[in-house]
Amino acid sequence: MQVNASLSQSLIAVNQPTTVDLVLGFQAPAQTGDQPRIPLNLSLVLDRSASMGGRPLKYAIAAAQALVNFLTPEDYLSVVVYDDTTQTILAPQRVTDPKAIQKQIGRIRAGGLTNLSGGWMQGCDFVKANQTEDSLNRVLLLTDGIANRGITNHSVLVETAREQAEAGIITTTLGFGNNFVEDLLIEMANAAGGNFYYIQSPDDAEEVFRIELESLVAVVAQNLSVTITPDAAVQRIHLLNNYRRQQQEKTLHVFLGDVYATEPKPLLLEFELGAIANPGEQHLAILSYGYQQVVDGAIQLKQGELPITIQADSAEAAAAAQPDPAIQQQTSLLRMARAKDEALGLADQEDYQNAAQILRQIVERIQAKELELSFDVAEELEHLLFYADRLEQRRFDRATRKEMRDQSHQARTRSRADLSARSTTSGSTEGLDVVKTAEDGVLVECRRSGGKLRVRAVSEGYDPDLNVQFPRAIREEGVTYLVDELQSASNGSFYRAVGTIKVYDPTGQHRSRAAAGRSSRSTAKLSAAKVSVSLDELETTDTVGEGILIQCVNDGKKLRARVVSDGYDPDYNVRFPRSVRKEGVLFVVDAVKESGQGGSYITLGKVKRLVQ
Repeated sequence: MQVNASLSQSLIAVNQPTTVDLVLGFQAPAQTGDQPRIPLNLSLVLDRSASMGGRPLKYAIAAAQALVNFLTPEDYLSVVVYDDTTQTILAPQRVTDPKAIQKQIGRIRAGGLTNLSGGWMQGCDFVKANQTEDSLNRVLLLTDGIANRGITNHSVLVETAREQAEAGIITTTLGFGNNFVEDLLIEMANAAGGNFYYIQSPDDAEEVFRIELESLVAVVAQNLSVTITPDAAVQRIHLLNNYRRQQQEKTLHVFLGDVYATEPKPLLLEFELGAIANPGEQHLAILSYGYQQVVDGAIQLKQGELPITIQADSAEAAAAAQPDPAIQQQTSLLRMARAKDEALGLADQEDYQNAAQILRQIVERIQAKELELSFDVAEELEHLLFYADRLEQRRFDRATRKEMRDQSHQARTRSRADLSARSTTSGSTEGLDVVKTAEDGVLVECRRSGGKLRVRAVSEGYDPDLNVQFPRAIREEGVTYLVDELQSASNGSFYRAVGTIKVYDPTGQHRSRAAAGRSSRSTAKLSAAKVSVSLDELETTDTVGEGILIQCVNDGKKLRARVVSDGYDPDYNVRFPRSVRKEGVLFVVDAVKESGQGGSYITLGKVKRLVQ
């Protein structure tokens, strides 16, 4: 294992308290030739509750089928699906016939509610049945909703994830859409030593599955842990990452989990130092680390130790020493991530103004450093200002919260560019001038790429592959803009939009599209749902969109209609047209409201049958 350690500054001043950042990277040594990978023992646990019906489940199935292509006959796979109940689609078996497994997965259909614990525990049991020390024993748990059947207590689920990890079963969680509880899935993944992913849209599913499997087949070390034993000069240690930790007096134990050949494992620490009296080399801490590695088919424990020292000198010499800009960039990204978590805590208490203030303050502190910003840092500053605006305007919706939480989590646990700053929440071009000609300016276009809203140049003479630093608040997917000028960053790695920004639309249709997007049926007067055709003649749809899902179930006495979308009581009866009721069928309606007497719902607007 290669361990790279860098301090944010080479000199500190004597007789002055200060802070120093330490950046560590744990990296597998470069390998030559084909290296055998650790066999996988996986269970894929898929939510097939009604809210996954249509496009979400279709894309989740495609992602699961693509996952099978990563596996070999050396690997075990099982597939479990869950709604109200749990069903085994594929019992644990070696992947000797991928096409047959993919065919089995393709038969999955959406059902009822969300018994997350039942499906997950079945997956854990399947992995345990073939568990060995020289294999990666993983459960991949996907859900799009709130656990409302089985074990629903969050603390119990998190503690169970920790217990499973102690038994060698690691869980990675994947949240789909905007209704799952991100804090629960992140806490489960952290407790279990696995990863967390936010699948923002249906067509994002296969990419996210690819990232996880690409990581798993590249595991080179497991259970990496680091112990930091500080010297007397260190008064306090702050961990900037979001790993599981234990504090014993001044000694800090950090549990980092797996190390992948495809990415270094980062560890960033802030040391608070008291005044040091004497110049010269100063010992700050001893770092002891250990991990498990498969060598010649057997698990071996590897250990190492690294002393951390710094030079102390006069105040003048320390002031003249330039801080390392690369380290400042890395630590700035993590401090911005930590600020997002702090802001979310306040926003959850509806203290939106102070939440926004936290974000604006960290922006000011980073800008005050006058760094030559990388695109990553510049983009994160734009994110923070965008989120601060939304908080102040009380436009803090589920998608915004999930983006912030996901961005913070990935920044503090991973070092993959395709996981950092993922975001597709759109701003608004309302208020921008619209022009039909592109004279005296540069055309740029907002596109969705890899789970991110990116802006790229489309005018000739500019590199179309370089990102454009562009205000997040006005980014709308598919919109073309006219900017006065594009300035290249000093390192040539990205452009900055400079001057006035306008919408470029030679057709004159932009305003009408924007107006259509702002119209909402929530403001329309919807009447109780009525149907004048048979079930076979009913209009169909393969997506839920902003609609509400209804399912017909037999309660043992009658054929009832129930709301199965998250956020509604699944035990309330629903007033729903009897002419199209059929057990197990899913419908999409415009809206529902609680009846005047309470205890039941009334469906409103148009009724469509959801096809799968």
